[in-house]
Amino acid sequence: MTTGDVWLPLPPSELAPLPASLRYVHWNGAEDFPADPADCVFYTVPYLKGPHVAVRPLPHMPRLRVVQTLTAGVDHMLPAVPELPAGTLLCNAGPLHNTSTAELALTLALAALRGVPEAVRDQGEGRWRTRILTSLADRRVLIVGYGGIGAAIEDRLLPFEPAEVVRVAGRARTTGRGPVHPATALPELLPGAEVVFLATPLTDATRGLVDAEFLAALPDGALLVNVSRGAVVDTGALLAELESGRLRAALDVTDPEPLPAGHPLWQAPGVLITPHVGGPSTAFRPRAERLVRQQLERFAAGEPLRYVVAEAGEDTSATSLTQ
Repeated sequence: MTTGDVWLPLPPSELAPLPASLRYVHWNGAEDFPADPADCVFYTVPYLKGPHVAVRPLPHMPRLRVVQTLTAGVDHMLPAVPELPAGTLLCNAGPLHNTSTAELALTLALAALRGVPEAVRDQGEGRWRTRILTSLADRRVLIVGYGGIGAAIEDRLLPFEPAEVVRVAGRARTTGRGPVHPATALPELLPGAEVVFLATPLTDATRGLVDAEFLAALPDGALLVNVSRGAVVDTGALLAELESGRLRAALDVTDPEPLPAGHPLWQAPGVLITPHVGGPSTAFRPRAERLVRQQLERFAAGEPLRYVVAEAGEDTSATSLTQ
């Protein structure tokens, strides 16, 4: 039976029932630690507190065996993995954000295609302006990063009757809905993509993936929807395409982030920006509670954990490209 302290960013009483063999302490990023970090064996990272808070207790946790994030991306945690006790597992949030992020991805695509930002501006000025806009129906759609979030995007996309959905991930495979192409196939797939959803994690392989060459391969009028990480896209290259009027974008993430006031991306034509709110919604809390409870039950019982993305002592550069 596994024993030791578990640090939780949610009050333990709100997660009950929890395995009785473990001791639970509540820490959500406060300056003072709630207990001796040396006794912690399972650390659940505070949500939306920033990378500095996320890694601050780690050097003081020599007994640590599991780091559980509540985010799908773990790029903010990977630099700390080599310094963790050997064998410590880093787990991401698995399916926690699939529902909320996929919902926002479709919201951004529909809003951008159907002219909602322009309609809001027109409403503010009392201007009635009717025009024919682009429908999501009959569009050729490309999903880059076909993991849990990518598949959830497709679940919500299909009722809108796209002409085609093309899936891309780090490796080729077959799903019940059809083939998943490897990332190496992107050059031949981009020219046919009218709407591109980015749902890939940020890794060494995906940083700057959407560069000038990637964007130039898209057809005129294509829409880029990014719900992954801002640094997957070369901001300068995207700005050039937006300012030319050739492409459009709907972004929940940017590089830099937060996007500073006065940055040219704010005023670029054809762009819709939301402030990284793909995960934070009312869908978060019940799914976070379920995820943490299930992982702790496995941990206490000595069963393999789910959603392991890295292990201390292994090469973290091998972390999945696009799932």
